[in-house]
Amino acid sequence: MSEKVRFVQGNEACVEGALYAGVEFYAGYPITPSTEIAELLSRRLPESGGKFIQMEDEIASMCAIIGASLTGRKVMTATSGPGFSLKQEAIGYACMTEIPCVIANVQRGGPSTGNPTHVSQGDINQARWGTHGDHSIIALTASNHQDVFAMTVDAFNMAETYRTPVILLLDEAVGHMREKLVIPETGEIELVDRLRTSVSKGVDYRPYLPREDGRLPMSDFGGEHRYNVTGLYHDMWGFPSANPKIVNELLRHLIDKIDTNIEAVTRYKEHYLDDAEYVLVSYGSSARSAIHLAKNRREKNEKIGVLELQTIWPFPHDLVREKCEGAKAVLVVEMNMGQVLTQVKASLSKPESVFLANRIDGKLITPSDIKRILRVIQGRGM
Repeated sequence: MSEKVRFVQGNEACVEGALYAGVEFYAGYPITPSTEIAELLSRRLPESGGKFIQMEDEIASMCAIIGASLTGRKVMTATSGPGFSLKQEAIGYACMTEIPCVIANVQRGGPSTGNPTHVSQGDINQARWGTHGDHSIIALTASNHQDVFAMTVDAFNMAETYRTPVILLLDEAVGHMREKLVIPETGEIELVDRLRTSVSKGVDYRPYLPREDGRLPMSDFGGEHRYNVTGLYHDMWGFPSANPKIVNELLRHLIDKIDTNIEAVTRYKEHYLDDAEYVLVSYGSSARSAIHLAKNRREKNEKIGVLELQTIWPFPHDLVREKCEGAKAVLVVEMNMGQVLTQVKASLSKPESVFLANRIDGKLITPSDIKRILRVIQGRGM
């Protein structure tokens, strides 16, 4: 067991999760505070037969993993801030062409170059809406290193299941802090492998024709089948099409394959919610402060609970409604101007009972910061 216990940074926990999930190819460009992911994989991937390449920029990095995924490999890249902005066009291409890949975004201050070395959670909406056009996306996060590992494995599994990019929305505080990580034994966590087509060589292979269960089998580039891949609207063979019926069905498929599986992709944790009068909704490193406050106030007989979101997109509106509807007030704890706050308000029948506790100055939000806002709410008789 001692060989499976590590004292690691959150970025290293992400690397361990990626290796456990079977990552075979990484392309990236160094950028604070995600650089440790690239540094560690540059050493660890070749040791397991994988490939690592440092690209000239973030756009090329995203394009490289798209190409490698088409050849049948499990792939990943990591970035932060302006690098995530640069990747957006290629992320949109991966959504349209349904290419499995994982993108870790270790968030820092922004916009622009912002504050490279301090924490923020300002990329929530960018993860959902950064690329143009109608599409859906899966974005996961975590507040501790054991969950960073688990969410990274989940990210690879979901990418393969739904043939889609999956974003890991970590943040600088989680990425750079150190704590214990227990690495599960091989086989302890189920892994999803690439679903490959059973269509024989020479038979009509339709790369964008879903099975009855909604999954799309793939054929490795350079293998038995030749097929077209384009970012244009396309038919089931991958060829461009402006036929309204085909376009309509394609866009609905890209959205429905994820949004109709919200329950399957939703990850969350409950802390003291059974009888909570006040619910704190949080995620990432902010959730650590929310949980600390709830535990401390419980010891003083205050009924405070925490709903820790680990799936940010697609946003779990039904879950938030179920866990928060009966509370006197809901306090969203995050380090931005209220990006998840907007989603929580949209989830509840009384949005006026939802408030924001935040910091946007590059410093981790503290339990004291949260308590000050909570006292104001309680002072209003809520």
